[in-house]
Amino acid sequence: AAVGHGVRKAYEKTILARGLKPVNIAMECGRMITGPYGYLVSTVLHKKNTYKNYIGLDACMANLMRPALYGAYHHITVLGKETAPLDQVYDVTGSLCENNDKFAIDRNLPKIDIGDILVIHDAGAHGHAMGFNYNGKLRSAELLLKPDGSVEMIRRAETLDDYFATLDMFNVGRSRHGKGRPRNKYAAGCPETATGDSIG
Repeated sequence: AAVGHGVRKAYEKTILARGLKPVNIAMECGRMITGPYGYLVSTVLHKKNTYKNYIGLDACMANLMRPALYGAYHHITVLGKETAPLDQVYDVTGSLCENNDKFAIDRNLPKIDIGDILVIHDAGAHGHAMGFNYNGKLRSAELLLKPDGSVEMIRRAETLDDYFATLDMFNVGRSRHGKGRPRNKYAAGCPETATGDSIG
């Protein structure tokens, strides 16, 4: 609302006050409004020192596609080490099997240990919207930090139920005429396969 009010004031001062013909105003507000105020928080799971120094996170490009897709720069801080010297050079990687799943390449950062929490900045736009479920990855929850310091979950994390929700296995195994018994009863809400083996 505050942004809209500011745009309206500028419009009235610039356009209407000068008697100019009314114009339509359109904007893509992701980078300007939401982008700088979102953070992707991730935990260090792995370190590898072969050929280069790699830091492996529990997040991946399913959470933030921009660096992998077109090399977008996102500042990274290590929680609790904000003032430590940036005397190490790392590739910060995600957990997918794709070699472009990287949040940073040759980035100067403080010494990082397994279990450290990394904060990837400017992730408030095009993060969840560009997310995906490739390789079974589930999109993370989103939390809102309010002005009074309280935190509210505004989007829950995806679950396996979400992952399979659109998979119609009820018709698997039917003939083209719609006859035959389905091979898998998962879509019918039964946590068993046709053989009776539990998949829950």
